Amino acid sequence: MRRVVVTGIGAVSPCGPNAAASWEAIAAGQSGVAPITHFDTTEYSVRIAGEVKAFDPTAYIEKKRVRESDTFIHYAIAAADEAVKMSGFEPNDAQKELVGTIIGVGLGGLPYIEAMARTLVEKGPKKLSPYFIPAVISNLAPGQLSMRYGYKGSSFTTTSACASGAHAIGEATRAIRLGELDACLTGGAEACVTGLGVAGFAQMRALSTRNDEPEKASRPWDVDRDGFVIGEGAGMLLLEEYEAAKRRGAPILAEVAGYGTTADAYHMTSPAPEGEGAQRSMRMALRNARLDASAIGYVNAHATSTGVGDINELLAMRAVFGAHAQAGLRVSSTKSMTGHLLGAAGALESVLSILSLNSGIAPPTINLDNPIPEAEGLNLVPLRAQESRFTAVMNNSFGFGGTNATVIFQKV
Repeated sequence: MRRVVVTGIGAVSPCGPNAAASWEAIAAGQSGVAPITHFDTTEYSVRIAGEVKAFDPTAYIEKKRVRESDTFIHYAIAAADEAVKMSGFEPNDAQKELVGTIIGVGLGGLPYIEAMARTLVEKGPKKLSPYFIPAVISNLAPGQLSMRYGYKGSSFTTTSACASGAHAIGEATRAIRLGELDACLTGGAEACVTGLGVAGFAQMRALSTRNDEPEKASRPWDVDRDGFVIGEGAGMLLLEEYEAAKRRGAPILAEVAGYGTTADAYHMTSPAPEGEGAQRSMRMALRNARLDASAIGYVNAHATSTGVGDINELLAMRAVFGAHAQAGLRVSSTKSMTGHLLGAAGALESVLSILSLNSGIAPPTINLDNPIPEAEGLNLVPLRAQESRFTAVMNNSFGFGGTNATVIFQKV
């Protein structure tokens, strides 16, 4: 089985316009959650989000072509450009036939959908943009990247709610291992901080209503948590077959060592009791990586700041890691600072996991002032980052419908 390594990363997040700036803020425990500016929230019960700040798509896309795609695609392009540039990856025309673009997207182009719905009602069907459909469908994120770089291998979207980005990375890894691809641009993108997106999650009572203290609203594992904070952005990885990357002298940031994916087969929105499906996903990833649970030094948890989800993930980790859970394992939720990026969450958090692996820093779980009883004895990296040496790290992503994905990265 061929080995797969990461040679480039990129990000656009509520905490920064690129991977380096995002990591600097997150390692310092700085929140990117703030009052919503994308639309008028006067009538909304939720008025806060993790928005990408001061993003200019014309820095990456020709001005006249910006309207051809929705915001999630703009974020994908920005993060992908960073990853490709970092990797120094320049395949020739023949090699491009085995380079893929596999991108996770949860919901797709909500901003454009909302705008076109208003146009339809107010001005009629003949006023809709001819770009409407290709601007909003999820597979145009990988499609646009494929055309941008001339990559002609597999190009598709994984859409599995909040596990979309992690599934994309896992499936890209699998394709390279099997020889179906030699390299792949992969990750996730999402832009659902819109009236429709916020109102929809708010009606489910899934979102925090701590509107007066936005930076304190996302509080995974804290007794006073009251829901997640919606976020937006993108995370991208350039994956290559190890030997090829080594031959060209590529900057190898990490190896994608393991991938696990399971289903709860339990409930539409709630996780299985004691995170049974999450347990199997983590164990599958460990088997796939041929690692003992004790080899994992840090886990970037899914932990979204919801009641049932936070507890079940902790129970799952206790079951999987055993004594190691209380004897050296560090676990944190960067969603405490970025909010929940939905389909892009697993991708951004994979980028952050790789940066954690290389820096020896476990980013903090901010706002963890009063940990829930189920957290007793666990090191959830409360409030401030912690330094340590890691040889392997894990990223968990779980989604509605009981879909689970776990990715493990290790040093080469």
